[in-house]
Amino acid sequence: MATPSSEGNAQNRLTPKLLLCLKGYNLQTFTSDLIAGLTVGLVALPLAMAFGIASGVTPQAGIYTAVVAGFLISALGGSRVQIGGPTGAFIVIIAGIIAKFGLSGLLMVTPMAGLILVIMGATGLGTAVKFIPRPVTIGFTNGIALLIASTQIKDFLGLTTPAIPSDFLGKMEILLTHLNTIQLPNVLLASASLAVILLMPKINKRVPGSIVALLLGTTVTLLFHLPVATIGSKFGGIPTGLPHFAIPEFRADLIMPLLPSAFTVAMLAAVESLLSAVVADSMSGDRHNSNMELVAQGVANLITPLFGGIPATGAIARTATNVRSGAKTPVAGIIHALTLLLILLVAAPLARFIPLATLAAVLFVVAYNMGEWREIGTIVKLSKADIAVWIVTFALTVLADLTVAVEVGIGLAAFLYIHRVAQTTTVSIVTEEYIEEGRAHTLQDKEVPPYVSILRIHGPFLFGSTEKLIDETADLSIFAPVVILRLRNMTAIDGTGLHALEVLSDRLKGAGKTLLLCGARDQPAKLLTKSEFVNHIGETNILLNVEEALARAREVVENFGGVGHEIAEDYTSHSPT
Repeated sequence: MATPSSEGNAQNRLTPKLLLCLKGYNLQTFTSDLIAGLTVGLVALPLAMAFGIASGVTPQAGIYTAVVAGFLISALGGSRVQIGGPTGAFIVIIAGIIAKFGLSGLLMVTPMAGLILVIMGATGLGTAVKFIPRPVTIGFTNGIALLIASTQIKDFLGLTTPAIPSDFLGKMEILLTHLNTIQLPNVLLASASLAVILLMPKINKRVPGSIVALLLGTTVTLLFHLPVATIGSKFGGIPTGLPHFAIPEFRADLIMPLLPSAFTVAMLAAVESLLSAVVADSMSGDRHNSNMELVAQGVANLITPLFGGIPATGAIARTATNVRSGAKTPVAGIIHALTLLLILLVAAPLARFIPLATLAAVLFVVAYNMGEWREIGTIVKLSKADIAVWIVTFALTVLADLTVAVEVGIGLAAFLYIHRVAQTTTVSIVTEEYIEEGRAHTLQDKEVPPYVSILRIHGPFLFGSTEKLIDETADLSIFAPVVILRLRNMTAIDGTGLHALEVLSDRLKGAGKTLLLCGARDQPAKLLTKSEFVNHIGETNILLNVEEALARAREVVENFGGVGHEIAEDYTSHSPT
């Protein structure tokens, strides 16, 4: 099997990862892919239906999307283990498009977004996604998660309400004024389903909690004839058979009105798919091809509407499940799509008994997991500018419109970048004290032992530049047990940069190596101290200069901290050649 470094030359070519993985493919690899594909296919079933319903379309539209887009993204994509399909990120924007332009508008927006994605990937503009800073992406995900949860309150509680508006405040007003219509059977069933989903990972991590909740909820509803809404009572069930091919109606007069929505869908698809691919890389040790991944996402969104599907992208939770289940190649993703297709052909009639309360519980868990709520603690410890960007993006996502939030968020990102770069410019007189102070930072007169590797960051380490650190540290096997990261010439850092350092620290720990930082200047030093990063890496591993860092490296090796007895003996018993 090819290593990340051996596939690095393919990064700039539009070559599907599947073609690279089929070289040397064998029965053992297929068996691993088969088990993973079947597992993630079962996990995807309740999610696909829930996403379809929450988006304002039918449950089968969600499944059709998982089948068609899931197949195409795995077959054409740039990641070994990425799973594609409908995701929670699109629920709000899809519901908004349908409310304003109808289903025909959505069927136009999706291929328009697909075309944008193909252009981004084919021209190498996929890298532009990294210029969205972390406070903006966290603001988006926090807001979207809250909106998803708000759409499920009605089914979770079994409320009887008039038509619910799409805006958050209006929705909350309707729900609060109709709380007196709450149905106890709904609440008990939804709460029990939620408990099953949350408890299953503690009982058996290999059995998907959502599937267990789906089976138990459906069984209990049938046995006790619970008076709760089901897929059958609301949608008439799910049709048996293959998705029907139909070319959507094209209206030229809607192109310009729908363009902002198409751009929003494309940006969300690009951001989420590449974030998911990065998660997959960290779990599998692979390196994804971001441009090929965006092309695959684009093709999937061009084709899926022809089969009645909705927008699709990389799904982080399903991708993680795929990796944990033993997936080795994109064949697992293809099997996941075929598994869902088989369910459509054989077991579709049974879906009409699935209670909406159980699907609401599934989406509550999805909303919580995608919200990245723990990141808020990190954001509020950053600069006031970062906090302001996060608050504005979150507020606009919830209270205004996701399209507006994307546009304003990107504008704020540009201003924030300009502000940070301007802060890095300094003018000062060179004094004897300055020269003397610099001696402890220079490497020219110091011996670097063989158990140390040294990296340096030169210039501002902000969103848009963190990918360079990922590229330089793709293969951790070439680094010594102690890695010193020199920050002497790093003029500024932001939340995205801090996150990149945290990821590097975690990866090195996982590889049995230790990360030391040294020489941070004023702004980076203050942010490192103010944020939780000091607790993340350890205060003793952040040094004033490279001289202190080399002394700390020696201490780490002698104490076998993060190195191991055998490695320490090997490195300390051999002098450098």
